[in-house]
Amino acid sequence: MNYQTVVGLEVHVELSTKSKIFCSCTTEFGGEPNTHVCPVCSGMPGVLPVLNKKVVDFAIRAGLATNCEITRYNKFDRKNYFYPDLPKAYQVSQLYLPICRNGKVEIEVDGKKKYIGIHEIHMEEDAGKLVHDPWDDCTLVDYNRCGVPLLEIVSEPDFRSADEVIAYLTKLRETMMYLGVSDCKMQEGSMRADVNISVMPVGSAKFGTRTEMKNMNSFKAIYRAINYEAKRQIELLESGGTVTQETRRWDDNKDASFAMRSKENAQDYRYFPEPDLLPIEISDSWIKDTQDNMPELPEAKRARYMSEFGLSEYDASVITAERQVAYIFEDATAICGKPKEVCNYVMGELMRLMSETGTLAEELEIEPKKIADIIEFVAQGKINRSVAKEVFEAVFKKNVDPAKYIEENNLAMVDDTSLVEETVAKVIADNPKSIEDLKAGKEKAKGFLVGQTMKALKGKANPQTVNKVLNEKLAEVLK
Repeated sequence: MNYQTVVGLEVHVELSTKSKIFCSCTTEFGGEPNTHVCPVCSGMPGVLPVLNKKVVDFAIRAGLATNCEITRYNKFDRKNYFYPDLPKAYQVSQLYLPICRNGKVEIEVDGKKKYIGIHEIHMEEDAGKLVHDPWDDCTLVDYNRCGVPLLEIVSEPDFRSADEVIAYLTKLRETMMYLGVSDCKMQEGSMRADVNISVMPVGSAKFGTRTEMKNMNSFKAIYRAINYEAKRQIELLESGGTVTQETRRWDDNKDASFAMRSKENAQDYRYFPEPDLLPIEISDSWIKDTQDNMPELPEAKRARYMSEFGLSEYDASVITAERQVAYIFEDATAICGKPKEVCNYVMGELMRLMSETGTLAEELEIEPKKIADIIEFVAQGKINRSVAKEVFEAVFKKNVDPAKYIEENNLAMVDDTSLVEETVAKVIADNPKSIEDLKAGKEKAKGFLVGQTMKALKGKANPQTVNKVLNEKLAEVLK
């Protein structure tokens, strides 16, 4: 029997507000354990929460960007469960009237476009973090993350492959980052996903029993986990077994999932309306103001880069994949007016250096003006492209001033024809075998002579001048 994989996602996105959802504690990542807490977020008796309006602003923004209906009258509910990292023994969330519903996101896989339904987006508070100490064989609790605002973006079970899931998560991450809603640093847990997986016979309209893997914060792990779990369920069914609805843990080192506990349902959480928070009424003017102040999203930016700057679809996609990279490209282009040159340096030198140094896009500090200056120096003939790469690397790593760096390191282009002629003559005299190779029709020998000339001139020569002089000298020698 052929089986079809079915996946649904619950994506948790930490919001980029300065303070928590119901108190004034900082949301800054890190810090000594239990130092970003107060009586409200640590669950002390008798305290009252106060809603952070910025959380609602961000939720509306995210809902509009994912084509959701905004629930004009929405409210919070209590989700009751007893975990050590939840000091109140309940989480403030939204079940009955979530702020966003019935949205959709378009994805593209292998040239085929498809809409993924958004069932809802709701606001909630994050829990703390358990720290397992193998040295003392105990578990400690850090409450710093308690009360950090989250959006939970719940998809419909519309995915039919791991590739579709990654395409969706990639687009969702781009969108949230461009909106300024979240930094989506997966390594810090700012974006993580609960993955629900089931299989069903091809052609069936009835979904199979699902399992869930929680809090996954790596695209690579999610991709592998989906394929593994689908295969595990198919093998189980083929052998006559049944799939149990349960929460499973993905072990990336073992490349396998393991049962943790039976899957909870909504009734297990004993939801009821949150008595300490008033309902939220969202006016048409609030929604319009949010819509009017929405930033340009990646898809629109890609289309504009192609039409306005003449970039290829591939180049535009790569540059807009990270918001900070796109801003650097745009600002440098605005200064020098050479979008294709900027694109070449961003996709070549910038991304090479990011990869080599392990620098994330959000950590980039390179100034667009300095990139534009390097491009202008090449265009004006002050430096050649080889030197430009060296200067770019110095700007990236040491934040030097390009003009001063060129002057202090004597990197200005040598365009002295007499010096070039003298150097070329010496290179020809020192390499008689290359001349013999050229006479034998081996054209690669000419490239070697060019390289030796550039090396002798310490890479600072004008390549056009070198080639011109070399051609003239070789014409005389090869008569």
